[in-house]
Amino acid sequence: MDVRVELGLEGAARARGVAIVIDVFRAFTVSAYALAGGAVECILVRDVDEAVEVAGRIPGAVVSAEVDGLPVEGISISNSPTQVAGLDWEGRTLVQRTSAGTQGATAAAVRAERVIAASLVVAGATARFVRALDPPLVTLVPTGGEGRHVEDLACAELLEARLAGRPVEAEALLDRVRADDRYRRLAGGSVPGFPATDLDLALQLDRFDFVQEAVLEDGLLRLRAAAPSSR
Repeated sequence: MDVRVELGLEGAARARGVAIVIDVFRAFTVSAYALAGGAVECILVRDVDEAVEVAGRIPGAVVSAEVDGLPVEGISISNSPTQVAGLDWEGRTLVQRTSAGTQGATAAAVRAERVIAASLVVAGATARFVRALDPPLVTLVPTGGEGRHVEDLACAELLEARLAGRPVEAEALLDRVRADDRYRRLAGGSVPGFPATDLDLALQLDRFDFVQEAVLEDGLLRLRAAAPSSR
C-alpha cells in the first residue's frame, strides 16, 4: 500500500486511489456525531445556497454551515459538534457546507476511486476499513488551513502509522494539538460559532466505531456510516 499525503484543497484535487479527507476542527467531527446520533446521511456541498436548497427538498433535513470559519446568518448550526451532539438525528439528514472539509471531499471525489471523511473520533475505524480494502494507493488529505492545521496533520500522522501497522504515541499527538497556539486561542471560547466544548468533542480519539464513506449519488456527495472490517 502506497500512502501519500497531499495538503489542502489543491491537494484534494490531486488525490487518487482511496482518498482520506481529514477535517478534525470540525467538519468530519460534526458529521460523525450526527451519524452516531442516528442521521441517515450527511450531504456535503460546496456553498451555502446549495446547502439550503438541498435541505429544502428533504423533509426534516438540517443545515450546518460556516464561511471562513464563522457562522452564517439564518443558519443555526455553525459547524459545531457541540450543537450537533445535542440533537435528535434519528432518520434525519445533515447538509454540510464548510470552508475546508466539505470542499476537500467534493474536490477529491472528482478523481479518487473512493472518498472517506476522517477525523480523530473515527480514526481507528477508518484505518481498519482501509487496511481491509488493501488498495494500492491511499491519499491522506489534511484540509484545515490549507493542510497546515496541526490537528489535521496529527490525524494524518496517526492514520499513516496505523495503515502501516506501526506503533504510534497517540497521546503525544494529542498533546501536540493542545500545545498549539491556535488550539489555545480556540479554547478561550471567543470565536463566534466555535464553543470551547467543540475541542473536547473533537479530540475524543476513536470514540465511534464506524467509517464515513462518501458516495456520489444523484449528483450529491452523500456521507454514510459503515462498519469497519475486523482486520
